[in-house]
Amino acid sequence: MTDDEVVETLRATARARTLPPPTGPDAIAEAEQVIGFRMPQLLRRLYSEVANGGFGPDDGILGVSGGHAQGNFYDIAELYQDGPDPSGRIPAGLVLIYDWGCTIWSLVDFRDPAGRMWCNHQGELWPQGITLGEWLIGTSTGTLTVDTLLDSQPTVECDQ
Repeated sequence: MTDDEVVETLRATARARTLPPPTGPDAIAEAEQVIGFRMPQLLRRLYSEVANGGFGPDDGILGVSGGHAQGNFYDIAELYQDGPDPSGRIPAGLVLIYDWGCTIWSLVDFRDPAGRMWCNHQGELWPQGITLGEWLIGTSTGTLTVDTLLDSQPTVECDQ
């Protein structure tokens, strides 16, 4: 699926939800400055053309400043700045975007223009082998779930 198709698919599903409005370039630039990496182009487009977070799985991914919050987490830059992993096992440039609960997080790789996805659970970090676009479509349609994520790391169990 192309980036244009991902944007249109998420725009269509976003119409059925109450989401924050799209954000402007200043909020995106501010997040990138805090994170120290340029956001993957697809994520930039989604934040500026669809909504400032809230799309994707269940209650939606985190936005940038002023966007969709998830639980006690208000935006990706704030969460990144606070440090997701005090042990230092999460490399710089991997940004937490979705909390599945049970200490399971999905992260997008800002070092990769395609936005490769990673999963973190209790200090264990592993690549998902998919891009942000594939992750968003899979989570939005229900074909990618927390169980699917954990299947790639069989030692991890969580009651959801």
